[in-house]
Amino acid sequence: MKATLTFLGCGTSMGVPTLGCDCAVCTSKDPRDNRTRPSVLIRFTDAGGVPRNVLIDTSYDFRQQALRTGITHIDAVLYTHAHADHILGLDDLRSLSFRHADKLPLYAGADTAQQIRQVFAYIFDENSTYKTLPRVRLHEFEGEIELFGVRFECVKVMHGNQQVDAFRFGTAGYVTDFSELPIAAKARLRGLDLLVLDALREKPHPTHSSLSQSVALAKELEVKRCYFTHMSHDLGYEATNAKLPPHIQLAYDGLTVDFEF
Repeated sequence: MKATLTFLGCGTSMGVPTLGCDCAVCTSKDPRDNRTRPSVLIRFTDAGGVPRNVLIDTSYDFRQQALRTGITHIDAVLYTHAHADHILGLDDLRSLSFRHADKLPLYAGADTAQQIRQVFAYIFDENSTYKTLPRVRLHEFEGEIELFGVRFECVKVMHGNQQVDAFRFGTAGYVTDFSELPIAAKARLRGLDLLVLDALREKPHPTHSSLSQSVALAKELEVKRCYFTHMSHDLGYEATNAKLPPHIQLAYDGLTVDFEF
């Protein structure tokens, strides 16, 4: 089954341009250096011929990303972890959730789900009488889940000292916000056609993979295509890509790539 992955955002939690910064990347005229907060959209047509949109994370910038990409419906949302830049756009699902006969399903690991319920207590308050809350239902899951006939597998990775979720789906994998891949995760991500990896900057960071670390990892895992995400203003798009192998490149907001389930 053919599918596409669109990078809605590939910046850090502060975005690029970063407020108050006048560095070369933040003032760049190249639109590929403008990075909103990290999220991707997976599009495919199910066995019944119905177009499906599965979103991974709802960043601060989801409304802007949805308008730019022309998103008119979301069928499900998967969450990697509960840091602000990955969940705070949840309320912007409101108008899209009204299109569902039932509530829009959200899926997260137990710890992530608990934190989402705390941050958005007003949404999950069963006694609320407010009529225009997002119509969503939060499901806790581990391992794997089937959505609209395709399997999404949760892959555990380390984000500093915190365990967070990455995802494998068909011949593709999405690993944002990580500093280390355990042996089990490497086994599940090895040899993929498409792999998305965190690559914050050149300099090492305690909770994120650096550019050189992610390049080495892409080679170790022998993936056919690798795109980097969650990039800071330390990495200029054109100059950085010029130094990378053709099959390992920086992503940019709006980039769409093909893969298969």
